[in-house]
Amino acid sequence: MEKVQRRATRLVKGFKKLQYEERLCRLDLTTLQQRRLRGDVIETYKILTGKEKVDRNDFFKLQTRNFHNTRGHSYKLETTRSRLELRRNFFSQRVTSHWNKLSEKVVQAETVNTFKNRLDNEWGALSSC
Repeated sequence: MEKVQRRATRLVKGFKKLQYEERLCRLDLTTLQQRRLRGDVIETYKILTGKEKVDRNDFFKLQTRNFHNTRGHSYKLETTRSRLELRRNFFSQRVTSHWNKLSEKVVQAETVNTFKNRLDNEWGALSSC
């Protein structure tokens, strides 16, 4: 799918000779990989806060050891080891490290839209554009 986006951004007048990352910056787009990660983190927020009708224990285990000494936020997730490559690419595995890096302010959002805005602001500061 990323290949399709690469080709489509070349069709914009004057963008053909630019590097892919430069075309994305100028068009204010993100890679499909970044969009997938954003969607995963938003879905994680919904599951952990009970906004989805899914048992969060089916996907995640909240970190309990050294709870008071953890940096970051109170919704830290435990990372589990994966022996198989298939398991490493599962939703709950690929999102855990990104979720644990979020700030307390982002995770404690009251609504999904507030969470999205705070997430975009936090990650926007990290972008290279």
